[in-house]
Amino acid sequence: MRAVDVGDGRYARASIALRLYRSTRRIRAYLRWSQEGETQERYVGEVDAATRPANLAQAWKMARTAGYVTTETVPPNSWASSPASRAVMSANKGRDTKPEKLLRSALHGYGLRYRVGARPIPDLRRTADVVFTKARVAVFVDGCYWHGCPEHHRPAKKGATFWQDKIAGNQARDHETNEALRNAGWLVIRVWEHEDPEQAAQAVAEAVKSRQDLTSVRQS
Repeated sequence: MRAVDVGDGRYARASIALRLYRSTRRIRAYLRWSQEGETQERYVGEVDAATRPANLAQAWKMARTAGYVTTETVPPNSWASSPASRAVMSANKGRDTKPEKLLRSALHGYGLRYRVGARPIPDLRRTADVVFTKARVAVFVDGCYWHGCPEHHRPAKKGATFWQDKIAGNQARDHETNEALRNAGWLVIRVWEHEDPEQAAQAVAEAVKSRQDLTSVRQS
């Protein structure tokens, strides 16, 4: 991994910046990383390859030789099987994923207004991706891997037991959330990330309209 050891068992992702000094026609390479919100930089040396990729490769080799970059170690209690998988999982977005944005855009096309990333019930620590407060409709966009999609979920080969327990825990939490919201009078709609956003939005729009019509009848 291309990382900088910033101490206390912490690492920062590093990159190489190339700068051409026109007065000398020389290219200098700098190692860059972010630490506590500020960009840090270290001079690596001059590179002289014919292409940019070759210059980057040369700069990385120089940085490694100088001991500026290191291989990130995985903490003993980490759930990741490697630094690469740890980086991928850590970067996993919990909000504003592409499927969520596509669904919200389609819902907006139906003229619907909604809240994003809100708790349907303030006292219940459960956040829905799209919330229709007046109609009491809570929409969740579930990732195929994290929620165990029956069509697309593929069990992990490494750390199988850990990930099976993790997914099972997510599914149990989903079930508890559904029950709690339904008992409070909410309609829960779950959309898999692989579903067509237009079709999903149509189903949600119909459900919202139906609930709104029912509320109007009760109030009249």
